[in-house]
Amino acid sequence: MFSVNGLLFIKLDYVLRQIRSPSSITKPPLVNCAQGSPSLSCLVVESDGGCYSAMPPTAMRLEASPCNNNNNNNNNHASGAELELLAKLEEANRLFESDAKSLNSLSGNSASGHSRKSSDTSQISLASGTSSTQDRIEDGGEEDLWSVWGGIVNNWEVNWKKYNQQVRELVQKGIPLHFRGIVWQLLCSATDAPEKKLYADYIKTKSPCEKVIRRDIARTYPEHDFFKEKDGLGQESLFNVIKAYSLHDREVGYCQGSGFIVGLLLMQMPEEEAFAVLVKIMQDYRMRDMFKPTMAELGVCMFQLESLVSEHLPDLNQHFQSQNFHTSMYASSWFLTLFTTALSLPLACRIMDVFLSEGMEIIFKVALSMLMLGKADLMCLDMEGMLKFFQKDLPARAEADPEGLMQSAYNIKYNSKKMKKLEKEYYAIKSKEQEEMTELKRLRTENKQLRHRCEMLEEESKALADRLVRGQVSRAEEEETTFVVQRELDALRHTHLETTHHLALANEKIRSLSLMMEESHTSRQSSIEEISLKQEQLQQREEMIECLQEELVKVRLREAENDALTRELRTRIHELEEDKKTLRETTPDNSVAHLQEELIAVKLREAEANLSLKDLRQRVAELSNQWQRHLQQDHKQESAPSSDALSTPKKLLFWENRHNETQRVEEELMTTRLREMETLTEVKELRLKVMELETQVQVSTNQLRRQDEEIKKQKDLLEKGELRDRDAAARLLDEHRRYKDLETKMQEELMNARIRDAEKTQAVVELTQKISQLELKNEEIATEGELRSHSVDDNERIRELQDKVADLQAEFPTPIASPDTEPWKWLDLIKQFIIIPSEDTTKTESSGTLKVIVLKSLSAFDFCSSRGVVGPEGLGQEKLLEILQVLA
Repeated sequence: MFSVNGLLFIKLDYVLRQIRSPSSITKPPLVNCAQGSPSLSCLVVESDGGCYSAMPPTAMRLEASPCNNNNNNNNNHASGAELELLAKLEEANRLFESDAKSLNSLSGNSASGHSRKSSDTSQISLASGTSSTQDRIEDGGEEDLWSVWGGIVNNWEVNWKKYNQQVRELVQKGIPLHFRGIVWQLLCSATDAPEKKLYADYIKTKSPCEKVIRRDIARTYPEHDFFKEKDGLGQESLFNVIKAYSLHDREVGYCQGSGFIVGLLLMQMPEEEAFAVLVKIMQDYRMRDMFKPTMAELGVCMFQLESLVSEHLPDLNQHFQSQNFHTSMYASSWFLTLFTTALSLPLACRIMDVFLSEGMEIIFKVALSMLMLGKADLMCLDMEGMLKFFQKDLPARAEADPEGLMQSAYNIKYNSKKMKKLEKEYYAIKSKEQEEMTELKRLRTENKQLRHRCEMLEEESKALADRLVRGQVSRAEEEETTFVVQRELDALRHTHLETTHHLALANEKIRSLSLMMEESHTSRQSSIEEISLKQEQLQQREEMIECLQEELVKVRLREAENDALTRELRTRIHELEEDKKTLRETTPDNSVAHLQEELIAVKLREAEANLSLKDLRQRVAELSNQWQRHLQQDHKQESAPSSDALSTPKKLLFWENRHNETQRVEEELMTTRLREMETLTEVKELRLKVMELETQVQVSTNQLRRQDEEIKKQKDLLEKGELRDRDAAARLLDEHRRYKDLETKMQEELMNARIRDAEKTQAVVELTQKISQLELKNEEIATEGELRSHSVDDNERIRELQDKVADLQAEFPTPIASPDTEPWKWLDLIKQFIIIPSEDTTKTESSGTLKVIVLKSLSAFDFCSSRGVVGPEGLGQEKLLEILQVLA
C-alpha cells in the first residue's frame, strides 16, 4: 500500500476537521489518481456539507463551496464506522511518516523535470543527514510544510518569481530534510547545469592534486558514519567530487576546507548533483575567489567582519584589539567551510539553506550572532582562553538554542552598499601596502647597492693605501740608491780632478822634456843622459798609463753599473708612470683650484729642472769645445816636429810611438769624461723624471687625502642624518604620547560632561516627580472633597470601574511606552494605569476609586518590576507605596 510507485499520501488534518465538524462524512473513498505520473496519489473526500476537489497532497487545500450548509448543527458526534476509519487513517499516516523510502520517493517525484538518480550515495546521505524539522515529524504542522514545499517545488520558476519573499522566509525557517537536496539545486540553478555531463569525464581523468586530496579525505567528517570508513563509499564519493572540481577549475585546484562543503552536499544528493551545486557555489557565491591561492576574498571578508564587529560590538572589538586577537584567528574557518566545521550538521544545513538563498550575507550575520552570544564570556578571557572558547564552548551554546541563533542573525541589519564600500577600502589599503612594499624593496635594493659601493670604495682605498705605502717604500729605496750613485759620482769627480791634475803635470813634463831634448842635441853625452832620463820618464809614463788604463777600466765598470742602474731607474719610472695612470683613472675629480695650485708647483719644478739641464748641457758643450781645441793643438804639435829628430830616425820613431800612445790614452780619457758628462746628463734627466713622478705621487696622495676627507664628511653627514632621524623618532613618540594624553583628557571631559548631563537629567526627573506628587496630592484632596460631598453606592461604582478597567485592558493589552523600550518613563506608565477622577465626575464616586487606583498601581509596578525596570533614582516598591499612601 505504501510503495514508492503507488504512494497514498493521506491528509489527516482535513479528515479530522470534517469528523469533528457538525457535518458528517459518508464513506470517504480513497482514489489513487494519476498513477504513473510524476505527481502523487490523491485523496477525494465527499461530504454533504462541503465539496472537495481531488488534488495532489503537496498542493492540497480545503476549498469550501457554497453548497448546503444547513445541517451544520445536526450531528455533534461521529459514528463508530467513522471513528474506525479515522483510526485506520491515523495508522496509515504513521506508517507513511516512519517510512524513509517513501519520503525519499516523495522528494524525488515531487520535482517535475528534475529527476534524481537513486544512487547508494544519496540513500546513505539521506539516512545519515539530520535536520531541525525531522525532530518534529510527529507534529501535524510538518505535513502542511511538506505540502507547501511540494507545491513550490512542482512549480518552482513561477513561485520563485511571483512569491520570492515568501519563499525566502520559508527557507529561513528551514527546508525539510527530504526536500533539501532538490531545493538546494533549484536555489543555485544547478538542476540543468552542463557540468553534470562533464562529471564522468573528470572522474576518468587524473588530477595533479590526487595525493593531497587522498591525504585530507580522512580528516573530513572523521566521526560521521558515511565518511569514517577508509576507502569506503563516502570517501570515494568525496574524492571523486573534489578531484572533478580540481580538474574543472585548474586555477583554484584543491584547497583545504572545500572538502567539508562537498561532504555536506553529498549527505543530501548524489555525486553529479553535488558537483554541479559545488560549481555554482564557487562561481556565483564568491567562494571561488576565496579559495584562490591568493585568498584575496577571504581578506576582504575578514576586513568587512571586523568593521561589522566594531560597529555592532565596539566593546568586544576593543577587547580583541587589546589582546591582539585578529579576526582571522577565529572567523577564517567560518567563511572557508560555511560553519560546517564549527557547528553541528543540522545547524550547518540551516545555514546552507539561507546561504544558497541570500548569499554571503548570512555568514556575516551568523558570525555576528555567535559573537553576541558569547560576548559576556569573551570579554573576560585572554587570547588563549578565547581560542578555546571559540573551539568548544561557543559551538555548544549555539547548539543549545539554534532557533534563537538563527533568529538573532535574521534581526541583524546588513547594508550591502556599506559592504561594497568596505571592500573598496580594503582593496585601496592593500594596493597602498603593495606600493609601500615595492618602495621598501626598492629602498632595500638601493641600500644594498650603496653598501656594495661603500665596500668597493673601502677596498679601493685600502688598495690605494697599500700602493701608497709601496710607492713610499720604493721611493725611499730609490732615494737610497740615488744617494749611493751620487757618492760614486762624487768619487768619480774627485778621481777625474786628480787625473786632470796628473795629466797637466805630465804635459808640463813633456814640454820640459822636449826642451831638454832640443837643448841636448849638441852633444851625444848629453843626449844619452837625456835618453836615460827620458827612459826613466817613459817608464814613469808607462806606469802612469797603466794606472790610467786601470782607472779607465774602473770608469768603464762604473759606467756599466751606471747603465744598469739607469735601466733599473727607467723600469721603475715606467712602473711609476703606470701607477700614475691607474691613480688618474681611479681618483675622483676634486677641487679645480687645488689642482691648479699643484700644477703651478709642478711647472715651477719643471722650470728649475730645465734650467739645471740647460746649465749641464752648456757645460757639456764647453767641455766638447775644449776637447776639440785640445785636439787641434795636439794636431799642430804633431805637424811641426823638431829638426833634430831627422838626424836620429830611430829615436824619432820611438818617440812618435810613445807620443801616439799617450795621445790615445788622453783621447780615451777625454771620451770617458764626455761619457761621464753624458751619464751625468742622463742622471739629471732621470732625476727630473723622478721629480715629475714624485710630483704626480704627491698629487695622487693629495687626491686620496681629499677623497678620505670627503668620505669622512659623508660619514659625518650620515651620522648627523641618523641622529636627526632618531631625534625625529623620539619627537614623534613624544607627540604620540601627548596625543594619547590629550585623547584621554578629552574622554575624561566627555565622561564628566555626560555625568553632568545625567545629574541634570536626574534633577529634572526629581522635579518632575515632585510636581507629580503635588498634582497627586491636589487630585487626592479634590477626590476626598468630592467623596465627602457625594454618597453613591460603592459597589456599583466599583463594578463600573472594573468594567472600565476590563475594557481598557482589552483595548490596550500592553502600554504604548513599554519599560523595555523606555525604562525612564515608568512613572508615566503607572499614570496610564491609574484612573484619576476628574473635576466633572459625578457625585456618585466613592472610596472604591481609591481601591482601583491602588490595585492598578500595584499591577503596573509588578509589570515594570517583571521587566527589570528601575526608576532614575533606583525607586522600588517602597517609593511606590509612599505614593500610594499619599493617594490614600
